[in-house]
Parts: sequence; C-alpha cells; structure tokens
Amino acid sequence: MEARKRIEDYALIGDCGSAALVGRDGSIDWLCLPRFDSGASFAALLGEPGHGRWLIGPAEPAVRVERRYLDGSLILVTMFETAEGAVELVDFMRPRRRLPQLVRLVRGLRGGSPWARS
Repeated sequence: MEARKRIEDYALIGDCGSAALVGRDGSIDWLCLPRFDSGASFAALLGEPGHGRWLIGPAEPAVRVERRYLDGSLILVTMFETAEGAVELVDFMRPRRRLPQLVRLVRGLRGGSPWARS
C-alpha cells in the first residue's frame, strides 16, 4: 500500500482558471477541469490512486528528488535520481486561451531508468 502524502509533498501548477497538485513522486493527485469549481478529474489526494491520478515517475526508488519552479513561474521542474540514472520531469499548464492544457515533459539526463505510468 502506498504511503499517504502530506500537503507539503505537493507543488501547485495552474493557468488562472484551474490548478493541479503534483506530488514529489510525479503524480498529479488533484485537478479540476475546466475551472477551479468543476468536478475533479483526478482526486487521489482525497483517497487512493484509484480515485484518479496521472503518475509519471521512476518505477524504482529514487535516491534523490529535487524540485523547483522556473524563474518566478508556475513551471515545475522535478529531477529524479535513481541508482540507474537521472530524469527531469517538467509540468505546467499553458496560459488559458479557450480550453485548459496540461503539459508534462520528460527528459533523460543520464543512464536509464524504468518508469511508472498510471
């Protein structure tokens, strides 16, 4: 069974119309679309992964996880380092035009590492 995350384990990304909470493990556990007051698309924050999430993260335990926002923005960069390699995950929501857009980019930094997706 997966350990419950604390609220401080989450980072916020958003587009001023909606927002998502991204866990240190690379899981988006809360997202309401198309607006803040809409029903939840992902709600694992309130229960368990079966309540909906979008996980992109290492399948093996991370030796180190570092997170930061790019230059005063809500673009979140998470670097996962495992025994086999290092990968960077970039999460953001594009500025709102009509429909919300959630973007997740994965970039290998070194080595290789099996990834979990759900």
